[in-house]
Amino acid sequence: MPLRAKVASSVSRTAAALSRAAGRGDGSVIGGWLGLKIDPELLAHLAAGRTIALVSGTNGKTTTTRLAAAAVGVLGPVATNSFGANMPTGHTSALAKAGHTPYAVLEVDEHYLAQVLDATEPRVVALLNLSRDQLDRAKEVAMMAQGWQTTLAKHPDVHVVANADDPMVVWAAIGSAHTTWFSAGQRWHDDSWVCPECGSPIERAEDQWWCTGCTLRRPQPHWVVEDDGVVDPTGAWHKIVLQLPGRVNIGNAATALAVAAQFGVRPTDAVSRLGGVASIAGRYAQVVRDGRGIRLLLAKNPASWLEAFDMADHAPTLLSINARDPDGLDTSWLFDVDFAPLRGRQVLITGDRAYDLAVRLDINDVPFQHVRTFSQAIAAVPPGRLEVIANYTAFQDIRAELDRVN
Repeated sequence: MPLRAKVASSVSRTAAALSRAAGRGDGSVIGGWLGLKIDPELLAHLAAGRTIALVSGTNGKTTTTRLAAAAVGVLGPVATNSFGANMPTGHTSALAKAGHTPYAVLEVDEHYLAQVLDATEPRVVALLNLSRDQLDRAKEVAMMAQGWQTTLAKHPDVHVVANADDPMVVWAAIGSAHTTWFSAGQRWHDDSWVCPECGSPIERAEDQWWCTGCTLRRPQPHWVVEDDGVVDPTGAWHKIVLQLPGRVNIGNAATALAVAAQFGVRPTDAVSRLGGVASIAGRYAQVVRDGRGIRLLLAKNPASWLEAFDMADHAPTLLSINARDPDGLDTSWLFDVDFAPLRGRQVLITGDRAYDLAVRLDINDVPFQHVRTFSQAIAAVPPGRLEVIANYTAFQDIRAELDRVN
């Protein structure tokens, strides 16, 4: 690397280490921020010489990235932004910290995909899904898909691994010359009833979908989730054994295997490594505190709350909602979530916007108890399982109470 880039990389590593030592966080942002201030091209310099995969979408990015990094790890050391810092500062910090590795798997915020594609020149880009998220400051879903489509057109050599079950993702990726389709199922449909190409209604039957006014329809997938396993492009079925809960994570594992295959990794070599992933930056972490077995689940938008309810046991459940800048300031999305699956269990609520959540639960006929602190929540439930479902900063607040469990 040029001397300036070497100095910037060293400063990035040092700043990140100091941040961790001071207990101010994991250093995954500050290091990259300082490095890019010194050398704005630092990310491109650090990416040079590595074979890279990017993973983007509204939900599942962090988990899929961790699983894909584990699968690609069959080949050798892999750099990855494992704590979910998914903007260029986080990518820069992760690559600087890793030193020279032949491979990298990076989670990318969907708004930054174009910028990171330009800087890193990846071999593979995985597109997971698109749904409403922080609409007070983010693009509308079809606009995001159009942005992806434009970005991919500028990178015709990139291999795209894309979700065949999401019409918005298919529309974004269908013009790419090199595409692998995966099918993991899509439970959330409320952002894809209208064709982004022509504006006609989209109809669905079983696992198929199609536009009623143009040729846009579900492509034939190469990788398919089937029961508790994944069928690869040869037709071979691979059983997936994960420590992570929920069917959605079998889908994430399928995506990870499809990404790793573009690096030359055989599914038979990768599947056993997926089972070693237990939690991701606190997501799915399990902690025992005062006789309660606490499990942390992150849910930040309607689609991810739907999946969180599927993962959670029928046990006392704490819901926590904030509306700070990283969460988005508008909590009206709570009315897009059906909280009916929580009926019949003890529900507690907390967080900066607990009263907004209280109104939604009352309308949804879900009884609840308001607690002001995490300690009060623990004291309010009997010994045994406590499920915790929280949006981003609320999740981080609770994670801090649990000594920043990973």
